[in-house]
Amino acid sequence: MFLIYSILYAVALAFLFFPQYLKRPRDLRKKWLRDKFGMFDTSRLTSHASPIWIHAVSVGEVNAAIPLLKKLRHAYPDQAVVLSTITDTGQKVAGEKAPEGTTIVYLPFDLGFILNPCFEQVKPKLFIVVETELWPNIFKVAHVRGVPVLVLNGRISEKSSKGYQKVSFFMKKVFDHVALFCMQSDADAARIRAIGAEDKKVRVSGNFKFDMDISQDVPDWVKGLAGPVIVAGSTHAGEEQIIIDAYRENVYLFPGLKLVIAPRHPERFKEVEDIIIKSDIRYVKRSDISTESQKLRADSSYILLLDTVGELTAVYSIADIAVIGKSFEGFGGQNPLEPAYWGKPVIFGPHMENFPFVRRFMEEGAAFEVTSISLAKKIKELLMQPEKAKAAGEHARAFYQRNSGTVDRALKIIEEFIDKK
Repeated sequence: MFLIYSILYAVALAFLFFPQYLKRPRDLRKKWLRDKFGMFDTSRLTSHASPIWIHAVSVGEVNAAIPLLKKLRHAYPDQAVVLSTITDTGQKVAGEKAPEGTTIVYLPFDLGFILNPCFEQVKPKLFIVVETELWPNIFKVAHVRGVPVLVLNGRISEKSSKGYQKVSFFMKKVFDHVALFCMQSDADAARIRAIGAEDKKVRVSGNFKFDMDISQDVPDWVKGLAGPVIVAGSTHAGEEQIIIDAYRENVYLFPGLKLVIAPRHPERFKEVEDIIIKSDIRYVKRSDISTESQKLRADSSYILLLDTVGELTAVYSIADIAVIGKSFEGFGGQNPLEPAYWGKPVIFGPHMENFPFVRRFMEEGAAFEVTSISLAKKIKELLMQPEKAKAAGEHARAFYQRNSGTVDRALKIIEEFIDKK
C-alpha cells in the first residue's frame, strides 16, 4: 500500500510541482526547492545533539506551537530544534516568532528516496506533528529509523474522519508508525480511533490554542483605531461581501464605526480590495499606513483592509466585536480564541465544525452564532447594548483561561520520550 501511495503522490507532484515553484517569490524559490528535496541548511544544528523536529503546516499551527517551542527552549536550552511548515506564510510567522536558534525549513516531499537521506542528515530524536497532518512515508521512515512520531494538539473533523475511514485498512498501517496521539477533545480521540489508532496510543490532552503566546505590545497604528470597531478575521471567499453588507446597515447608526477586514490568505488581498472598492465605502489599506502617519481619525467611518501577515491578533485587542471567518462560506471556521484572549465578544456563522468547543462558548454566553442574514442585526444588538457585549467578552476570557495548560502537559509528554532516548 505504501508503494501505491508513493506512486499516486509522485503523479500528483508531477502536475503540481512547477505551479507550486513558480507561485513563490523569487527570493524563496531556491530555499523551497532545496528544502522540499530534503537538502536542509543544517549549519545551525549542533553536531553533538540530535534535534527535535516539529512540523506545523501553516500560520495557525505555527502560532499554536510557539508557546511549546519557547517552553522547550527554556527546559532544554541546548536542544536543537527544527521547525517545518508547508506554506510561505507559515515560514514567515515561524521566522518572526520562533525562539532564536530554531532551524526553519519547508517539509520535504513525502517520498522515501527524499526522506531517507534527509533523516540521515538531520538525525532527529523525535518527530512531532502539531494538529493532524498524516504523512505516511514520513511516519514510516521515522519509525524504521527508531524516531518516535508524536501527534500533539491533534484534531480531526467529522468530515475528514469519514474520508479516512474509507481507507482505514491503509491508515491502520500508517498509525502503526505513530508512538502517541494526543488529541484536543474526546470527540477527536474517538475519531482517530475509528480510523484505526490503537486505544493505548490515544490520549486527550487539550488544545494548544488556549495557551497562545500573545504579545501585549500593541502597535501605535492599532491604538489609533478608536471605536466602535468591528474586526472580521481570517475571512474567506464570499464572506467579505456579507460582512460589508452588515457593516453598511449599521454604519449610519453608529458614528465613527469602523470595519477591519483581514483575509485569511494573502493572495486574496487584491481581490478583497476590489470588493471593497465596488462597495463604494471609504477604505484604507494597512500597507499604506506608514510609521510617519500612524494616527487614524477616530471620528471617521471607514473600512480598513489588513493586507499584512501577523497583525490580526493585535488588532483584536481594540475590537468591540469580533467576526470569525470561514464560518459563513466554506467549512470549519477559524480560531475564535484570539479575540477571547482579549475579552472580546465573538460572532460566527453556522460553520465552526473545526472548533467543537464553540458550543460551550455559546452556552456560557461568550459567543453568538448567526446567519449571513442575521449578522447585521446581531452587530446592532451588541453595539446598542455595550454591557451585553462586555459581559460576553468577559465570559470569553474566563473560558479561555479555564482551558489553558495544554502546552505544559505536552512538554511532559515530550520529556517522557526524551528520557527514553
